[in-house]
Amino acid sequence: MNPLKSTESLKELMWSYYQSFESPVAWCTSAGPAEILRAFGFTVYFPENHGALIGVTRTANHFIPLAINAGYSGEICSYLTCDIGAYLAKSSPLTKAYGLSSVPQPDLIVYNTNQCREVADWFGFYAREFDCPIQGIYPPRHLDNISSAEIDLVVHQLKDLISVCEETTGEKFDQDRFIEVLRLSSEATTLWQQILQTAKSHPSPMTFFDGTIHMGPIVILRGTQECVNYYRTLLDELNERIKKGEGALANEKYRIFWDGMPVWGRLRALSDLFAKNNAAVITSTYCNSWVFDSFDLNAPLQSLALAYTQIFINRGEETKLMMLKKWVEDYEIDGIVFHDAKTCFNNSNNRFGLPDRLRKETGIPTLVIEGDLNDLRFYSDGQNQTKIETFIEQIAA
Repeated sequence: MNPLKSTESLKELMWSYYQSFESPVAWCTSAGPAEILRAFGFTVYFPENHGALIGVTRTANHFIPLAINAGYSGEICSYLTCDIGAYLAKSSPLTKAYGLSSVPQPDLIVYNTNQCREVADWFGFYAREFDCPIQGIYPPRHLDNISSAEIDLVVHQLKDLISVCEETTGEKFDQDRFIEVLRLSSEATTLWQQILQTAKSHPSPMTFFDGTIHMGPIVILRGTQECVNYYRTLLDELNERIKKGEGALANEKYRIFWDGMPVWGRLRALSDLFAKNNAAVITSTYCNSWVFDSFDLNAPLQSLALAYTQIFINRGEETKLMMLKKWVEDYEIDGIVFHDAKTCFNNSNNRFGLPDRLRKETGIPTLVIEGDLNDLRFYSDGQNQTKIETFIEQIAA
C-alpha cells in the first residue's frame, strides 16, 4: 500500500475540530442540515462520527451490551447501540484520541431520516437525557423520481428548523451568512467529488479504504473554510500521483466497487487482503453519499432540501440500479462487493435482488459478504477471506 502524505494534515485538522466545541452546540446526523446550524453559530457534533470511531477502535462490543440492558435490541443499528452504551459507560475513544473527557453537551439536537428511522430513536434518547430541544427532518423515502412537491415538503421542515434555531439561540436567521456557509459547503463537496473521481485513473491513486478515513472533513466540517483547504491539499496530492503514474497499490490488476457500509473494525484487514490479491477497491456508494452536487446559492433552501433527499441510500431500487451501472462504467469496475450489514437494513442493498439484476445487465461479477458496520459478532474473518479470495480468482479467470 502507498500511504497518503495528507493523512498527517488530516490528523491535525481532526484534533483542532475536537478542541473547538463551545456553546451553543448542536448535534446533527451526518447527512443532516449542518449548514443551517453553522449559519446560527452552532459548533456541530456528529454522533455517527463517534460511532465510526468506536468501530475503528474495535470497542463496540464492550458497549453494545449496556444498551441492550437498557432495553435496546441487539439487532438494531450498532452505531446507536454502541454510542448509547458508551454514554451509559461514561467512556469514549474520544478521550484517548482527542483528550475529551466526554461528548459535548447539546443545546439542540437535529436529525434527518434520509438515512434511516433509527436516528430519531437514537437522538431522542439524548434529547431526554440532556432535556434539550430536538427537531427532525422527515423527507419522503425510497424515491426514484423526486418531485417539486416533495422538495417543498422538506423546505417547509427546514423553515421549522430555522424557527427552532432562532428560539434556541435568540438570534434571527441571517440569510447572507447561510448562503456563505452553503457556498463553502458546495465548494468542499465539489472538491470531494473530484477527489473520488481521481480513482477513474489507471492505476487508482486512492482506495475506498483511504476514502473512509479522508471523508472525515466532509462529514464534520462541511460549510467551513478548513474543510475546503484540506481537500484542495488532498486533491493536489492525488493529481500529482496521477501525473507520476503512482497507484495506491503497487500492482493494481483488478478494480473493485464496494457497496454499503464499511466494516469499521476490519478496515486494515480488508485493505491488506484486497491489496495482497492485487485488487484495488477504488470507489463506493458510501463515500459518494457526501457528494451534494445540487447546491444552488440562488435557491439555498430548495437546493439543500434536494441535496439531502436525493442521496443514494434514500433512493428507490431502480434509481440505485441506474446509479450503480453508471459507476461500473465510469470507473471500469471488474467486480462489486455488496456488504450485508446485519444491523443496518437501510444501507444493505443486496436484500431485494439488486446484485442479480446488476450482474445480468452489466455482466459484472457480484459478491455478497455478511458482516456489520460495528458489531463484529456478525463478521467472520475466515469465511469472508475465503469468499473474497475466491471472488478475485473468478474475476481473474
